[in-house]
Amino acid sequence: LGKRVLVTGHTGFKGGWLTMWLHSLGASVHGYALDPSTDPGLFEAAAVGRVLGNDIRADLADLGRLRLAFDEVKPEIVFHLAAQPLVRASYQNPLGTFATNVMGTANVLETVRSCDSVRAVIAITTDKVYQNREWDHPYREVDPLGGHDPYSASKAAAEIVAAGYRASFFESANGHPARIVTARAGNVIGGGDWSPDRLVPDCVAAFSKGAPVRLRFPDAVRPWQHVLEPLSGYLQLARLACSSDGSAFARAWNFGPGPDGDATVGNVAQALARLWGPEARVEIEPATDHPHEAGLLRLDSTLARTKLGWRPRWSLEKALSRTMEWHKAWAGGAAMDEITLAQIADYTGEGK
Repeated sequence: LGKRVLVTGHTGFKGGWLTMWLHSLGASVHGYALDPSTDPGLFEAAAVGRVLGNDIRADLADLGRLRLAFDEVKPEIVFHLAAQPLVRASYQNPLGTFATNVMGTANVLETVRSCDSVRAVIAITTDKVYQNREWDHPYREVDPLGGHDPYSASKAAAEIVAAGYRASFFESANGHPARIVTARAGNVIGGGDWSPDRLVPDCVAAFSKGAPVRLRFPDAVRPWQHVLEPLSGYLQLARLACSSDGSAFARAWNFGPGPDGDATVGNVAQALARLWGPEARVEIEPATDHPHEAGLLRLDSTLARTKLGWRPRWSLEKALSRTMEWHKAWAGGAAMDEITLAQIADYTGEGK
């Protein structure tokens, strides 16, 4: 890219992978986030901090500090990933979830309004922004937004905030020239994710201790994909949004796996167990007192396929394999920045 890029949430799982990929493309990468939320975490394991121009640790709620960061970095592209990303945590702290995911997004966009250097904002939400009717057909970008739980509702609200800012301040003749884009992706997997209440981290934690992983909803269908899949879409959107016809890309986009990426939680856990080794075990935990979780949710990525030429590159089997390879390399004491960059090169075809 060769551009100055600010990544909010660079200390997180997706933000860390994106930061490493941007660095490999030649971008000047800067980060704004809280400290990593897990220990271990990708940020420390893959030495993400080494590739940053600025590593700013602050809250999105601190509008003054956010503005200082933009003044210092003068970014041309902003990837907004900082969020409270967990459904179950949103039940425990709904106000904090709304504050981070809704007002945090508003603060970023408000700051962009007064930063002349910005040409594109890629704000990342989730597949859970849709009003989930538990039906069979995949959700399209034009389907109604909703949210049964505080996390989903907060992300749907962030989409509305972005659309409102786009229409009010960035699309008029006298408005700011930045293009405001939102991107929705489903469950992502990959090396370096140790977040609680996520399937792959739960499996890795259990298998590494010789304990069984216990599943709450083994029959729930999810659209699994490697973290590099949606990130490739985000990067393409950033490039196109900065082009002369960038306004055509200032909208919401879905990035989901192909049909072979849809699988039940139980099937994915069994596949991970096979990849880990014969000592790995999977057990079912009756879902008696757990908060609501969607049972069926798929994304329609036709728009990204037809307008961007984007499509998934890795099968679910390969995504799971690369994820386990990463964690086994980490357990073996490998240099995980090199492993992370090697997997990015493998994904882009540059590692052949």
